[in-house]
Amino acid sequence: MSRGAADLPKDPAELRRFASELQRNLVALEAEIQAKSLLVEKLKFQLAVLRRARFGRSSEKLDAQIEQLELLIGDLEETEAERSALGDRSGRASAMPPATKKPSVRAPLPSHLPIETVMHDAPCVCPACGGTKFGRIGADEREVLEYVPAHFKRVLHVRPRMSCRACETIVQAPMPTLPIEKGRPGPALLAHVIVAKYCDHLPLHRQSAIYAREGVEIDRSVMAGWVGHMAALLEPLAERIARHVRAGPAVHADDTTVPVLDPGRGRTKTGRLWAAVRDERPYGSTAPPAAFYLYSPDRGAVHAHTLLAGCKGHLHADGYAGFGRLYEPDASTGGPAPLIEVACWAHARRKLYDIHVATQSPAAEKALGLVRDLFAIEADIRGRSPHERVAVRQRRSAPLLADLRTFLDAMLARISGKSEFAKAIRYATSRWAALTRFLDDGRLEISNNAAERAIRPLTLGRKNYLFAGSDAGGRRAAILYTLIETARFNGIDPEAWLTDVIARIADHPISKIDEMLPWAWAENPPQTAAA
Repeated sequence: MSRGAADLPKDPAELRRFASELQRNLVALEAEIQAKSLLVEKLKFQLAVLRRARFGRSSEKLDAQIEQLELLIGDLEETEAERSALGDRSGRASAMPPATKKPSVRAPLPSHLPIETVMHDAPCVCPACGGTKFGRIGADEREVLEYVPAHFKRVLHVRPRMSCRACETIVQAPMPTLPIEKGRPGPALLAHVIVAKYCDHLPLHRQSAIYAREGVEIDRSVMAGWVGHMAALLEPLAERIARHVRAGPAVHADDTTVPVLDPGRGRTKTGRLWAAVRDERPYGSTAPPAAFYLYSPDRGAVHAHTLLAGCKGHLHADGYAGFGRLYEPDASTGGPAPLIEVACWAHARRKLYDIHVATQSPAAEKALGLVRDLFAIEADIRGRSPHERVAVRQRRSAPLLADLRTFLDAMLARISGKSEFAKAIRYATSRWAALTRFLDDGRLEISNNAAERAIRPLTLGRKNYLFAGSDAGGRRAAILYTLIETARFNGIDPEAWLTDVIARIADHPISKIDEMLPWAWAENPPQTAAA
């Protein structure tokens, strides 16, 4: 009950009761405001995620906004939990309005986790009568999720030497082949170091500090040597993945910068990591998805050609001029062009989006709406057969594209040719044939987002590494990214897979290297690796 407008009581006891009531109301209001603030931020987060999914684009600004919202929501939830805990201890939790608390619905814990049973025996003496004879009538059970920190162990290989009693021949089991000859790291440790650096983005010096806290001193330079050995050992596997990617009927390609130390100049230079992706899941193909990476010291066209050497079919890419010669007929043989260009609507859309953000142009907003509808159609037909995808695109997407082209041409005639809006329009209209090629082939995509998703882990790693040590370091990174990202594309734990591969690849015939590819390994993973 509010008594804000009433006179304060004169009696001290009644005044204390009034103050106590105000305090309870204040706690309840603070809790309600906190709950509503949390709900608002959650809705903002959901809206940002839905916008990204709806627009079908990869926006660095939107990604950063989502990350900031996640941090803010986490902070609000932590504050809410802290308030609740303090209220429980002080006895003030009852002041919180019951409507703000939702019933807790907990998902069951994963069934594949090992179970450790802890028995809590009842007292041996009845607290009511002092009796000592009991009969069990049931039990209450409650599951708790616990974490066991990763740990090191020493593995001692013992090979007894046996002497034949008949002829005194010495018999002894051969020593298993180690990943690094005369080295001490085991396959699981090597796999963990590689995955921590190239999947979890933990540089080697940070890993060294983490292991030191567990009482194991491993110098950063020692782990660097391990990574170098493993890159050389696993390179044939990365080359086989590259061959699989290049054999696809349609390939996605993109590149990103990576700072590289340049000791001669006393500063860093800009290298490049290229990615080629084969992903046929959008049209229901059973071909395994894979990603292949290549490092180069610059962005010369020759490196783009090296990345895509042997590719035939279609290439999803941005407007980089270095790909241009791949779309031209072979002058020496007179044969057809190696690749057919498929331009990316996400890039075209992004330029229109930047104009809309900067100027709030209604025309740009209308164009964005038409592009948004195109991406919505693609979301509806994802996973269908190529024939079905073409039929839907011809029926629904083709009219939208015709309207969009008419609108863009009309706007280009009305606005200044030197404006940024005109440049954004010309980016799309000059590539119209490549942008609309997906209409007639169900194997093609509307965007190059598959390659951009493959590039994203590299950008995260770049933030943590700051730079690569050398061109050779960039080449090693390309090999190991190829292995790790391909495993992730196929839903495989890269650490479990690499542990088994590193343990066996030194003795494995090179002619049977396909047996170790992630998708082949997934069909029958060894029990030791799975454990």
